[in-house]
Amino acid sequence: MTDTDPPVRILVTGAAGFIGSHTVDQLLAQGATVLGVDNLSTGHRHNLADAEKSPRFSFEESDITEAEAFDALVADFLPQSIVHLAALVSVPAGEEDPMKNFRLNVVATQNVAESARRHGVKRIVFASSAAVYGNADSLPLEENIATVPVSQYGTAKLMSEKLLAAYACSYGLSAICFRFFNVYGPRQDPSSPYSGVVSIFANRYRSAKPVTIFGNGEQSRDFIYVGDIARGNTAAALDLSLPDGVYNRCTGKAQSLLDLVAILDRLYPGLPAPTHGPDRAGDIKHSLGNPGAAVSKLGLEAKVPFDEGITNLLRSLE
Repeated sequence: MTDTDPPVRILVTGAAGFIGSHTVDQLLAQGATVLGVDNLSTGHRHNLADAEKSPRFSFEESDITEAEAFDALVADFLPQSIVHLAALVSVPAGEEDPMKNFRLNVVATQNVAESARRHGVKRIVFASSAAVYGNADSLPLEENIATVPVSQYGTAKLMSEKLLAAYACSYGLSAICFRFFNVYGPRQDPSSPYSGVVSIFANRYRSAKPVTIFGNGEQSRDFIYVGDIARGNTAAALDLSLPDGVYNRCTGKAQSLLDLVAILDRLYPGLPAPTHGPDRAGDIKHSLGNPGAAVSKLGLEAKVPFDEGITNLLRSLE
């Protein structure tokens, strides 16, 4: 994009959420004109405080499961790309209400794809999840292994991937699906029962409250900083030369809960040691992704080390 080019127009669903608001900020920083859409059921308008200072940002409070209303927004804005982040972002919530899970995680994707087809949107960037892999036997998880999700949430994400691939094949639009692993960072709401362990633990340490580790603490995850995720969403939305496909967004490095606690202990010395509870039924012991495809094909390598990301998160809570 040069100074004489008109700004690229990007529509972001779930714009007021954790990942959505960071994506909006990075798109604006890259010179794009952005329309954020969110029904504010879990997102927060204050996450967009910086974005709303920009004349290139506008916001619509709207539910994308309402097909006609969303289609009207796309028809009016005519974006180059749609970054589709709006979802029911919780495995437990999907189990509790499978019909809501289907509506928010499949029907919404159908609405996005159909509006994109009708109005000539060139690319959809979709937030999928490592939950599509289910309980895979071998690590690290790679995009070409069998996907056998074991939750309503993971199943809906996989259905959306396949739906977008079919739209790309049938109608010529472009689709990049990112399988997010464990995303953490500023603006992740620690008060939500579905928040990640990083934001919950960081908030409790900051408040001088003890944490409880279920099991021995050796269970591990592939934690990736939200800024790295937003950078990938931004690149995929703006650069149409990047190849379609499904890509892991992860670091390729496993961090245990004990690793997390060790970092927090260094930052907040003298706090009570964690207590331990029994293992929770159904918890996956280890999760680790291979980021190789995103690195080699898209140039997307996670850049923020875990301890630096934790420090950024804690600073944002002050």
